[in-house]
Amino acid sequence: MAEIEIKTAPADFRFPTTNQTRHCFTRYIEYHKCTAAKGEGFSDCQKFARYYRSLCPGEWIERWNEQRENGNFPGPL
Repeated sequence: MAEIEIKTAPADFRFPTTNQTRHCFTRYIEYHKCTAAKGEGFSDCQKFARYYRSLCPGEWIERWNEQRENGNFPGPL
């Protein structure tokens, strides 16, 4: 039987509290900046994708994706 390994984003000194909202948002932005610069297939970009997907609620990701598509995302991309 194959062993399953479960991971989440590593600790980040920029986000020392248990509230990980800012960490989630920052990783989402890092992923999209990375894909814009290097393309979606780049391994470092995939790392950021795993991080934000493990930190962020799905509803937030869906809303942010819609906002990006509509051109009114509130973050620096």
